[in-house]
Amino acid sequence: MIDKRVASADEAVRDIQDGASLAVGGFGLCGIPEHLIGALVRKGVTGLTCFSNNAGVDGFGLGLLLENRQIHKMVSSYVGENAEFERQYLSGELEVELVPQGTLAERMRAGGAGIPAFYTPTGAGTKVAEGKDLRDFQGRECVLEMGIFADFALVKAWRADRLGNLVYRKTARNFNPMAATCGKVCIAEVEEIVEVGDLDPDHIHTPGVYVHRLVLGQAYEKRIEKIVTRG
Repeated sequence: MIDKRVASADEAVRDIQDGASLAVGGFGLCGIPEHLIGALVRKGVTGLTCFSNNAGVDGFGLGLLLENRQIHKMVSSYVGENAEFERQYLSGELEVELVPQGTLAERMRAGGAGIPAFYTPTGAGTKVAEGKDLRDFQGRECVLEMGIFADFALVKAWRADRLGNLVYRKTARNFNPMAATCGKVCIAEVEEIVEVGDLDPDHIHTPGVYVHRLVLGQAYEKRIEKIVTRG
C-alpha cells in the first residue's frame, strides 16, 4: 500500500544536507511550508541555494534561515520586506540572482517538465539578459533562461490523501504547484490528510506522482506580511 506520510517535519527533511538546492513554494508569507522551514532551522544545514519568490520577512519564513546564515544563494523575484536580506546582500554574505516573477515560475515549470531551457522576451535589453544567449524570434529579442532542477522541493498544500495528491487553497496555491514538480524529492506539508477517493480528481492541483513525502502540519501561524486597513 502506498503511503507517503511521515511522522514529523524533522523526519521529512532528514536527508537534506549542506549545499542542497531547494525549490520553496509561497508568495510573501502566503502558502509557505512553515513547519519544514522550522525543521531546517533545527537541523542546521548550511550553504543552501533557495529558489523562491522571496525570502520571507525578518523572523519568519525563509527569513529564519537567513538569520542563521544557512542560505548561501537566493534566486528570487522579490527581495523587499527583509532587512537582514538587504544587509547580507550589501555586505557580500549572500549571493542573489534576481529573476522576473513570471520567468521564475516558468523556470520551475520547465524543470518539472524536463525542459532544460527556454527563450522568453522578458528581460531582453535589461541587466537580466547580461551574459545570456539572445535570439530573435518573430522580430522580438529573447533571452535564454534555464529550467530549475532542485535537489528538494518544499511546498505547502491545504489537503492531501496518503498517495500524495495535493489540493491548494485559493491564493496559497501561488508558486507551490510549479515548485512541487522541479525537485528530485518533493516534500509537502498539509493541513489535512483525507482518505483515498475523498478528493475530487478534477480538483487535484498536484498529482501524487510528483510527491514523495507528506507531513501533517498543525498550529499554523499564517502570519500576514503587511497588514493594511482603513483608518
